[in-house]
Amino acid sequence: MFNKLKAVIERRFPERRVFLRSDTETRFIRLSPIAQVTSLLGGTALVSWAIVATAILLMDSIGSGNVRDQARREQSIYETRLNALSSERDSRAEEALAAQERFNLALSQISQMQSSLLASEDQRKELETGIEVIQRTLRRTMNERDDALVKADTLSAELEGTTGSVRTDSGRIQDIESTVDFLTSALELTAGERDEIADTASEAQASVEELLLQARLAQERNDRIFQQLEDAVSISLAPLDEMFRAAGLPTDRIIEQIRRGYSGQGGPLTPLSFSTRGEPPSAESLRANAILSEMDRVNIYRIAAQKTPFAIPVKSAFRYTSGFGPRWGRMHNGTDFAGASGTPIYSTADGVVTHAGWSSGYGRLVKIQHEFGIETRYAHMSAVRVEVGQRVSRGDRIGDMGNSGRSTGTHLHYEVRVDGNPVNPMNYIRAANNVF
Repeated sequence: MFNKLKAVIERRFPERRVFLRSDTETRFIRLSPIAQVTSLLGGTALVSWAIVATAILLMDSIGSGNVRDQARREQSIYETRLNALSSERDSRAEEALAAQERFNLALSQISQMQSSLLASEDQRKELETGIEVIQRTLRRTMNERDDALVKADTLSAELEGTTGSVRTDSGRIQDIESTVDFLTSALELTAGERDEIADTASEAQASVEELLLQARLAQERNDRIFQQLEDAVSISLAPLDEMFRAAGLPTDRIIEQIRRGYSGQGGPLTPLSFSTRGEPPSAESLRANAILSEMDRVNIYRIAAQKTPFAIPVKSAFRYTSGFGPRWGRMHNGTDFAGASGTPIYSTADGVVTHAGWSSGYGRLVKIQHEFGIETRYAHMSAVRVEVGQRVSRGDRIGDMGNSGRSTGTHLHYEVRVDGNPVNPMNYIRAANNVF
């Protein structure tokens, strides 16, 4: 078999000689059939390898170009989304300011309405007193008139039936004329008083009707005001309540805790006081107190929102690089915001600084204790701008973005902990998107 293969190779590739001649001598190189076949196979393998390598390089170059284009498109989409979120945040801020203005206007209208209701109540009571006095005077005058008529009839009967008087006829006539004149004067006076009382009663009735009309108009106006206030309070309260529930916070406990910070009624809005005469509260008072209660809830939510980390810690340009959850086999307890070194970092809620300095893997770290058992952490800073024990408000600058500690690049590691347990910070940030 080998000999046959060798014979075939010798026929295809006969032995060749390559002569090399110089000025002084001539030499040759003998190329056997096996050497020729080996050279041919080696050259063929080399050319094939060059073709395959070139094809791989071309495919890799084309693929890299596609990846770069895809990265540019994703970056453009991400920037567009960030701009949309920024515009939406500004819009929500304007809506919050408008809601605050509506709240202040509603509070002013409630105060004016309360004053108007109290004035109407005083006028009604004065009118009732005046009508009662007029009715008593009218009854007394009518009784006096009836008594005078009875006396006149009695005197007339006595004059007509009297006999055997020692007075002369002329004297009796004078007495009768005097009595008649007296009765006529009394009747005229009584008739005048009656007419005067009737006029007074008519005027009082007209005043009553006018006051009733004014009261009805005031009631309709108050109904419209109440309806507008109820709508405004409902519009203001619903997103705030939804924001706290979306963040997973116990709204009833938060409201009770905020109320304990006030004296008396437990809030800045005091309900209308009811009558001390034992009268049941009016429908307007009950309705006004219901509105005041809802407005008090809105105000408490506004105060609680300042004490809860609903804000974003970075206001300049940034990008999200890592979210809350498992990462590389370990739990990532926060959200990472990447940006330029020195980017300002802000407190996301009112609170007290409990740590401001170096902390192993966190690098330069700031911890802030808030209400309701909530703590926020800001790690890997390049500079810390607060001190332990310092009280900060939402939006106060607390440090600069950096790359300190166990970090692979400039970014902010932001954590939210409730009763010591880490929670997803984006729950709070997303919950506030429709409010702030």
